[in-house]
Amino acid sequence: MELSGWILFILIVQVIHGLGTWKLYTAAQRKAWEAFVPVYNAIVLMKIINRPTWWTLLLFIPIINLFMFPIIWIETLRTFGKKTTPDMLLGIFTLGFYIAFVNYTQNVTYHPARELKAPTKAMDTVGSLAFAIIVATFVHTYFIQPYTIPTSSLEKSLLVGDFLFVSKFHYGARTPMTTVAAPMVHDTLPILKTKSYIKWPQLPYFRLPGFQKIQRNDIVVFNWPVDTVYKFFDRSGRRADKPIDKKSNYVKRCVGLPGDTLSLKDGYVYIDGNKLQLPERAKPQYSYKVAFDKNSPPNFEYILKELNITDAAYQTAQDTVMFSALTDESVNRIKNVPGIKGVVKMVSHAVEKAIFPHTQNWNVDNLGPIYIPKAGVTVELNSNTLPFYKRIITDYEHNTLETNGNEIKINGTPTHSYTFKQNYYWMMGDNRHNSEDSRYWGYVPEDHIVGKPIFIWMSIDGINNGIKNWKIRWDRLFTTVSGEGQPQSYFKYFLILLALYFLGEYFYKKKKKKANA
Repeated sequence: MELSGWILFILIVQVIHGLGTWKLYTAAQRKAWEAFVPVYNAIVLMKIINRPTWWTLLLFIPIINLFMFPIIWIETLRTFGKKTTPDMLLGIFTLGFYIAFVNYTQNVTYHPARELKAPTKAMDTVGSLAFAIIVATFVHTYFIQPYTIPTSSLEKSLLVGDFLFVSKFHYGARTPMTTVAAPMVHDTLPILKTKSYIKWPQLPYFRLPGFQKIQRNDIVVFNWPVDTVYKFFDRSGRRADKPIDKKSNYVKRCVGLPGDTLSLKDGYVYIDGNKLQLPERAKPQYSYKVAFDKNSPPNFEYILKELNITDAAYQTAQDTVMFSALTDESVNRIKNVPGIKGVVKMVSHAVEKAIFPHTQNWNVDNLGPIYIPKAGVTVELNSNTLPFYKRIITDYEHNTLETNGNEIKINGTPTHSYTFKQNYYWMMGDNRHNSEDSRYWGYVPEDHIVGKPIFIWMSIDGINNGIKNWKIRWDRLFTTVSGEGQPQSYFKYFLILLALYFLGEYFYKKKKKKANA
């Protein structure tokens, strides 16, 4: 829905609210016109029902307002004497229209000094639970979101089974675009395995100010731009257009920023002609063929365990083993193992049409140069450049595109250029030969950025192998994701502070008890 559509929708809602409540406003000795003025009518209503004025803000926060509206309906009915269980249920299941029925058909009495406490224990529990969900949803949406690493694309930096906290405020929290959705879940309801949201209506993209921009080499969580697959036990091959904020969450390293020109040469990233320098914590991995003496082969099972090699290794010949992912450090150590005759890095030179933009003679290790779009920059459009920007023009920036031979029309107008409306990024996994990333589907739009992983609070090895086979990686608990040097666990410091807290609380209570004796 466009902004003008939302303004019209809000005005209609205000008119409906005014028509359905103006008599209640006058019964509370307020003016009837106050029920019709947007925002102001909510402020006045909070005074009428004797609730904090700041509750008004919650009515305009997507998802949270889905919980606030029923609370306000119930509080309004109770303020005017309608406090039975049927009244409460009618208020909720008629989406508040029962209030309009009361407004026009009942002689109500205003109770300004009513008991604010819930009339029953059950209602008190429901109210407390609702506000707990509201607070948790607010934190989840605008500050911190939990996230689990599902794949090995950033292996060695982030491991499968790492449980992260992702900061929404570093880059600026993105306000929800999907207005009707279950709180604190993504696109699927647990257990039920059905969609957790309704696609309409959608809010325009808006991001609150952050205190930093995405930096090169940052690890970033984002919505997978090309996620249009059904995931709800559908095997028909149908496609689905998901809202941006309900597309699958991915985590990769940002290697290319808006305005960069990026190339890959033999698997190494180059930015504007210069080889990308990765931070110390980044451990890029590549596939290698390892030749060995078949008469005295080394103990590969020991090597895998000793070097903590997590991706597959398999024998391709009598004297050759293929390692899917090795770091430079692992390669150097393997070269010195007795019985190893040679270690060769696997570099692709074949043409791979799966590589973006699917029209070039590129592959997973060699591609580019490719320009990463920057907001406000204008590029030339022709038959060679259009494949790079077609999805941006149509899917990400919502224009119509027509081509007829060499003629290109955008929104019905012939053109030979295009100006980008937002920034784009190039995201890649450190596990270069086991990562589905920008090499396959191209740019990540700025409006798809979710946040920045900042903290590992739990890490479980073997999480996908059954509960009997997993174990906690104690050295990764309470470690930061970014920073200089190697990761350091702060878990022991947390335990010390926790012990001091409980010790202090024990002596405080003991002292207080003694003083009162």
